[in-house]
Amino acid sequence: MLRILKARINQRYRTMRYPAGPAPELPARFAGKPVLSGSTCGEGCSRCIQACPAGAISVLPPGSVSIDMGSCIFCGDCAGVCSEHIISFSREYRLAALSRDELIVRSGQGTGPSEVFSREHARLFKRSLKLRQVSAGGCGACEADTNVLGTIGWDLGRFGIQFVASPRHADGILVTGPVTANMKEALLKTYDAVPSPKIVIATGSCAISGGLFNGMPETAGGVNSLLPVDLFIPGCPPHPLTILDGLLRFLGRN
Repeated sequence: MLRILKARINQRYRTMRYPAGPAPELPARFAGKPVLSGSTCGEGCSRCIQACPAGAISVLPPGSVSIDMGSCIFCGDCAGVCSEHIISFSREYRLAALSRDELIVRSGQGTGPSEVFSREHARLFKRSLKLRQVSAGGCGACEADTNVLGTIGWDLGRFGIQFVASPRHADGILVTGPVTANMKEALLKTYDAVPSPKIVIATGSCAISGGLFNGMPETAGGVNSLLPVDLFIPGCPPHPLTILDGLLRFLGRN
């Protein structure tokens, strides 16, 4: 027992100071919010559209480009084939938004985050937010990055935000995955079991739009087609910092 206590003392304080201090360092390969330089695409070659595996890019006459972060898997293939270098990916991790339309990045738009503060939800859940996580057919990546928030380095519980085992004890659900046909009923029943007032958080491109599985008959094409979504957190998967920032800004804590 004494050896355990000594080891714990030597470990010192491991939880990061964010958001009171600087954000943790992001990996070198991190791709954040897309940036579209210039007002139009002069070539109109559509190579970016052909390269995008998720169908997240649109080019409308006279060459106005837009990227849907709700569908984007942040692979960067579009930036690699753009001969005019219009498309790039920033280091901006603050990607969450209150509405689906706010996830659309358009030509000439800045890299700043969307406004996600919800006064009503902050009044209800700012001090304590309990969430039931529902993996609605996900690959496990979004689930893994969400689970990271429970480790000692992130310590989500210090903000009063916790994941609970039963929807009866939850204030809302955090959904990952494209909502497969086999998970549709389970998701709806879980939502119904959460007492009102309640919130729905769609996390990851699959949960927001269906991602790579959008349009397939085996999936519902995202949570928004079935339930009212209060917060969208894009990414494939979203970095733990993106998830934490979205939750904190949603509650007016950051």
